[in-house]
Order: sequence, then structure tokens, then C-alpha cells
Amino acid sequence: MTSLTAAPRTERIARLRASAHRIRRHALDMGEVQGQGYIGQALGVADILAVLYKDALRHRPAEPDWPERDRCLLSVGHYAIALYAALAEAGFLDIAELRTYGADGSRLPMSGMASYTPGMEISGGSLGHGLGIAVGMALGLRHQGNPARVYNLLSDGELDEGSTWEAALAASHHGLEHLTAIVDLNALQADGPTAGVLRTEPVADKWRAFGWHVLRVDGNDIGALVDALDALRDHRGAPGVLLCDTRIGRGVPLLETREKAHFLRVEPDEWQLARDQLEEGRAR
Repeated sequence: MTSLTAAPRTERIARLRASAHRIRRHALDMGEVQGQGYIGQALGVADILAVLYKDALRHRPAEPDWPERDRCLLSVGHYAIALYAALAEAGFLDIAELRTYGADGSRLPMSGMASYTPGMEISGGSLGHGLGIAVGMALGLRHQGNPARVYNLLSDGELDEGSTWEAALAASHHGLEHLTAIVDLNALQADGPTAGVLRTEPVADKWRAFGWHVLRVDGNDIGALVDALDALRDHRGAPGVLLCDTRIGRGVPLLETREKAHFLRVEPDEWQLARDQLEEGRAR
């Protein structure tokens, strides 16, 4: 594990911002291979994944199955492009392998598959199952006396699924204090804005009603994410949920303003413009 928790806070945040920038750059490079994909989500959750894989998680990239590793479950399998970038940043994958994204025979399919990719804990994609798996995993680890924590990154669209709330109820009932759910509230689903598909607000109140310790932050604010995950790690007596308000396409204005941004098709001449905008934003 490459942890920055012992470093001064300003240095810690600066390094994590640099990591998030590289994750975004990797995602754009992978997206160009296919010419399309879930690029907007990857740019939106880059800060979350940078804080997780470069700061919060205990892991050993050379030993992906280390029994005492913290588990990070990606139940939104189509976010795999973002996770691959984070895994490369953390040392699980060689950066050169990212260029094989979505290709025949690649270990990096467009939807995450645990049997293919080192560091990928579950095969996601059928939305609504991730939190249930996380609950079972957390129960099993506690039964074994294993101190590992379980994190589950899920989307706001998964809050439409009854199975998510059944899992939330079970986690609270069993007092799974070493379980943290992280919800990407990007306000957009395949069928349109989340508020129009199935309104979930007041979402924080709902999680509290299910017995969870709730924090809500700007999911594109590295400092806020660091502080929140530190606080959730120290909380006892209940599972924790971090609600992250993110922006689709964060860091690339060209993509932030796309009306249909759930699955992006990007023209060949736009990829370099997207990279240029990402670099310009970093310089400001």
C-alpha cells in the first residue's frame, strides 16, 4: 500500500490531486482506444478513486489476494474504465496495459470482471447487487477475525434497486462498522436525470433512517474526501455511507457540457482537445 496518511495534510492532498489528474488522463487515453464509453463517469469519480487507492485502502499490489487487504467493490461494472486507471496508478497494472482496454483477449473488458483483472474484487454490472455482496463479505471477515475494511462504490442509479436497501438494512442490523458505502451522486442515469427517473432525495435522511452514519461531500474535492474517509474509518457502532456529489466529465469542459453524457461518443478530433482542456484546468 502507498499510504499518505502519515504525511502532512497539504502534502497528502497535493499528491492525491496529482494522482486524480493521472487517473483522468489514463481514462481519456483508454476511451480513445474505443472512441466511446463511460468517460464522463470516469472523470467524475477520479478524485474518489485516487483517495481510495492512494490513501485509504490497505493493499499490496504485488499480492492482490493478500488476506488482510481492504476490499473495494465496484458494483457499477461500467465504471471499470475508471477503476483500471486507478489500479494502474496504484501499481496493480502496468500503465501500458491500459491501451488494451476493451480489446479481444484483454484483461480489461469494458465491464469489470473479477476473474480477469488483478485488484478487481467482484464482477459488477447488474446494478443493485454490490452492497449485498459487500455486506456478506463484511460479515465473513468479521467472523474470521479479519480486520479488513470493505468499501462499496455504487451509483445513485443503484438506489432505485430494492436490493440495495435490503442490504443497507442488514448492514445496520449487524452493526457492520467496518463497511463503508460510497455513492456517486452524479445525478444522471441511462434514462435521463436521476431526479426524473426515480427521485431519491432526501437521500441522506433515507440512509440515516436505515441506521447508517452519513456524511455528504463534494465528490470532486480531494480535501473533503480525505477528511470524510478518515472520519468514517474512525466511526464505531454502525456502517458508514459517504454521499459524493460529482460532476460527469469533471475537468474537461468539452465533456461536462454534453447533454447526453451517460455514454459518450467522442469524435476522433476531440480527444486531444479533451486532453488539452484537462491540462489547462490543472494549470489554473
